[in-house]
Amino acid sequence: MPASPLPPGSAAAPVVVLQGLSLRYGQNVALADITLQIPSGQMVGLIGPDGVGKSSLLALVAGARRIQQGSVQVLGGDMRSRRHRERVCPRIAYMPQGLGRNLYPTLSVEENLQFFARLFGHAAGERRQRIDALTRATGLAPFLARPAGKLSGGMKQKLGLCCALIHDPDLLILDEPTTGVDPLARAQFWELIGRIRQDRPQMSVLVATAYMDEAQRFDALVAMDAGRILATGSPQQLLQRTGCTSLEAAFIALLPAEKTRDYQPVTIPPLSVDDADIAIAANELTLRFGDFLAVDRVSFRIRRGEIFGFVGSNGCGKTTTMKMLTGLLPASSGQAWLLGQPLDPRDIATRRRVGYMSQSFSLYGELSVVQNLVLHAQLFNVPSTDIPQRVAQMLARFGLEPVRDQLPDSLPLGIRQRLSLAVAMVHQPELLILDEPTSGVDPVARDGFWRLLLELSRRDRVTIFISTHFMNEAERCDRMSMMHAGRVLDSDTPANLMRKRGAASLEEAFIGYLIQASDAAAMPPPATPTDTPSAVLPTAAAHTPAAAPAAADRKRWLPPLHFSPQRLLAYLWRETLELQRDPIRAALALGGSILLMFVIGFGISMDVENLRYAVLDRDDTTLSRDYALQLSGSRYFIQRPPLADYAALDQRMRSGELSLAIEIPHGFMRDVLAGRQVQIGAWVDGAMPMRAQTVQGYVQGMHQHWLLQQLAARGLAPAASASVQTRFRYNPDVRSLPAMVPAVIPLLLLLLPAMLTALAVVREKETGSITNLYVTPVTRSEFLIGKQLPYVALAMVNFGLMSLLAVTVFGVPVTGSFATLLLGALVFSFASTGMGLLASSVTRSQIAAMFITMVATIVPATQFSGLTNPVTSLEGPARLIGEVYPATHIMTLSRGVFSKALGFAELSGAFWPMLLAVPVILAAAIALLAKQER
Repeated sequence: MPASPLPPGSAAAPVVVLQGLSLRYGQNVALADITLQIPSGQMVGLIGPDGVGKSSLLALVAGARRIQQGSVQVLGGDMRSRRHRERVCPRIAYMPQGLGRNLYPTLSVEENLQFFARLFGHAAGERRQRIDALTRATGLAPFLARPAGKLSGGMKQKLGLCCALIHDPDLLILDEPTTGVDPLARAQFWELIGRIRQDRPQMSVLVATAYMDEAQRFDALVAMDAGRILATGSPQQLLQRTGCTSLEAAFIALLPAEKTRDYQPVTIPPLSVDDADIAIAANELTLRFGDFLAVDRVSFRIRRGEIFGFVGSNGCGKTTTMKMLTGLLPASSGQAWLLGQPLDPRDIATRRRVGYMSQSFSLYGELSVVQNLVLHAQLFNVPSTDIPQRVAQMLARFGLEPVRDQLPDSLPLGIRQRLSLAVAMVHQPELLILDEPTSGVDPVARDGFWRLLLELSRRDRVTIFISTHFMNEAERCDRMSMMHAGRVLDSDTPANLMRKRGAASLEEAFIGYLIQASDAAAMPPPATPTDTPSAVLPTAAAHTPAAAPAAADRKRWLPPLHFSPQRLLAYLWRETLELQRDPIRAALALGGSILLMFVIGFGISMDVENLRYAVLDRDDTTLSRDYALQLSGSRYFIQRPPLADYAALDQRMRSGELSLAIEIPHGFMRDVLAGRQVQIGAWVDGAMPMRAQTVQGYVQGMHQHWLLQQLAARGLAPAASASVQTRFRYNPDVRSLPAMVPAVIPLLLLLLPAMLTALAVVREKETGSITNLYVTPVTRSEFLIGKQLPYVALAMVNFGLMSLLAVTVFGVPVTGSFATLLLGALVFSFASTGMGLLASSVTRSQIAAMFITMVATIVPATQFSGLTNPVTSLEGPARLIGEVYPATHIMTLSRGVFSKALGFAELSGAFWPMLLAVPVILAAAIALLAKQER
């Protein structure tokens, strides 16, 4: 329960009311009995480190996540009610955590905005007005044609905000909107929010942030830890309550006593180093990835034993520079020296003197704390006799002894970071490179981490090179570099950097450097944050977004809650654009079917021809040699050198040289001339039973034919018996291609469209853009059908290409009604793409979706759809699967049209099972696709 009430907002009812709200992820408690009211018309911030429940709470308020326990009232209604969520989602805007996570990277700025405007039912003229107003307000107007994936971090956040504001919401929810962007972009972002709030004072804003300097701007704060509320109130109220001068110190004071029992503020001991003793030196260090310049002529020097900081936004080149200095990436040009030696990525001895802690947790989750330490000691060739003592030292020094036998994934984030540091130090390096080591860690754990770094620096003389997003951490460094767009703007002590810019804070100094680097010195710098947002966010009437429609007019543009063709077409349009701009998917879609058709059509043959055989002729007479020649004259057999004995027969059949061996016994000629029964030995390779039976049939037929010839030549009449004259219809030569090609086309029309469509939904789950389904008015049917239609069109293009190949390259003519087959292929394409949607709806990774799709298409299509054996020959469940599986009936259509000269009248019965399967498959996909995250 809140320790103090939030300041009242307008006279209207609270915009959000939470009562007894709890949420679990398995055994982990994300939220525990949260009770809170958010006033309307205010900007309220949730503060706390990663993992305390901020994002979960915001997702529940936005309707993106399902409520497990408790009550969530938003805009006057219960968010458990699907009808209420559909009614209020046009009044809520939600920006999930992550740079541009609600955006589509291959779409341009204009296209992203057009897509969101269409989802909310705006007509073309209104879309143009809103997009122009928002892009002018955010400075994105010159970049309308640029793909979202090529925007800077700050521009992505501005575009995400524009997409969220396109429908003038009453509640704006921002989940850490400025994490990872530079201070200038952060300040501009909050200026934009301030201008929007001045134009629409009734709009409520709910924000989660890890930056305490940002929290100073908000009307009210909710401090959270371990899924619970520590305190609520305005920033000034929290400072007064704790007696602190900064919000970070106030947050630490609010934490439970058990978390701050041994806490001491970080004090920076003086640094005493030799200026000539250089641990790292970089001179004009440059790295290119193709045409992209990642690091541009970076130069700096780091003295042995000092803590050197690297500050900059995500993507500015910090991590790339660090990897070059550890030898993980080769530089395109420039030079670097490591511990007095020119950097050589192949010099293992020098690299062993370096410890590296990556930005993301990179230890082995299946190994315990001790096992991770032992493994890394072995990897760095620590003598085996020293490993136990070294591991014991790391456990004691970094406070890991109580968790020595636990797995890393079960540890709190702060302890995991200490473990990563211990692993980086287990081989006692002289240089330690840390890439954003405290991101997401709570302030107490962060200060404890820094005390360890200071001990390593001052006592052990370890040189520490650290990157960070937090300016209060950068101020603890002995010296630092400010980096932007691959370049170092300046390097000096934090105090000197502030003095050079005449700035009151390090962040203000960094903003000054960024403005100068961007040739924007003429633009006024953002105001310094204070307690009241209106005091620091100037108006910009000429650039404000379009005013919100009045309450009476809002009903005019709110989209209907029922099925909307406009929203379906919006997703159809977006998916088509993404398909056009994804060369891998386009190549797989168009080239994959052609390649596989060649491979299967020519590579898989049921023709039993060119069988290699040899004769073991024990009679060696003119008649026995004539018998042997009967096989060699056939197109089915190729004669090999004769056999001498059984040993040779066995050896040559084992090696695979022979598929057939004929043994002619002694007295063969005598018995034939005497009219006695003749027995010939035929040894057939039975490794492939069907092939062996075919060979057996060939040999028996040849044998009977030869005997009849001999009797006729001698004027003898054969024994009277009934005979069967065989005639083949549809494929008189009994060749493989006319049989295989009509079956391969349906198989590929099932496999490739299903696999491509399987990625459509699950890809959005992985990137996070699935949130747009959760929090916009779009229905599941609009979402899925809009995504399905481009793949149906693509499947029909593939069908046309495969049919053309069948006729021209494979020489299989169309003998029946091609229009009937074309209509069947269209119906079947809806079924095959529906299977992909179904697999994508129930999985959360692209690998799982692809695996399920392949199993659900290839196995039934090859085993139960009549590809090799008629469905009528199957029994039990196999027969049932064959009868209902759509591939069975498109196989019937394809063979009927290509081989049997059939038309719609004869094949109409094959359409009904497919027509019934399409809505069943699609309905299952719609039912299993969640409209909220579980």
